[in-house]
Amino acid sequence: MIVALIIACEIGFWVLLAAGLALRYLAKMPRLGAAVLLCEPLMELVLLVVTTIDLKNGAAPDWKHGVAALYIGYTVAYGHYTIKWLDGHAAHRLAGGPKPAGAGYGRARVVHEWKLWARTVLAAAVGVGLLQAAIWYVGDAGDISSLRAWQSGALRAVAIHALVALGCTVWPPKEPGGAGEKPSPAHAGR
Repeated sequence: MIVALIIACEIGFWVLLAAGLALRYLAKMPRLGAAVLLCEPLMELVLLVVTTIDLKNGAAPDWKHGVAALYIGYTVAYGHYTIKWLDGHAAHRLAGGPKPAGAGYGRARVVHEWKLWARTVLAAAVGVGLLQAAIWYVGDAGDISSLRAWQSGALRAVAIHALVALGCTVWPPKEPGGAGEKPSPAHAGR
């Protein structure tokens, strides 16, 4: 049942997002669209409550509970960011708004990558915290190795994302075509 609920929450996220943006930009009902978008966190709350009830009713903690905890963490950290990003693109495509700025190049891109890493840290912290609460809740009575494994996985994701951000810091992406760069001596005379 938990897996079905996680899938339903993911589908619900995109359905509510599409409905909210359609109401805002196609139906010209921005307040109703915003209200629909604000319903997004309710799905995560339902998932958290159902997962807790499942554990309370004696379900053995396993990978489903780990996925639920990390899904909630991801949604907390990246949900608003995703909605804002898509809202900017919908405003541009559907309402003639300005084109959203990209991540940029050079220093701006490095800052962007470290901000994304901070979101990953938040997602992991929420997920690991929920998993730890489940571990304490289950106690010594159950096998908690699966939940511990999900905690380790979340921390590995933070470390891998840090390596990506560090790589971007060491080798910052440059604008395509070398815009803003000085011509090399071989091309200076052309």
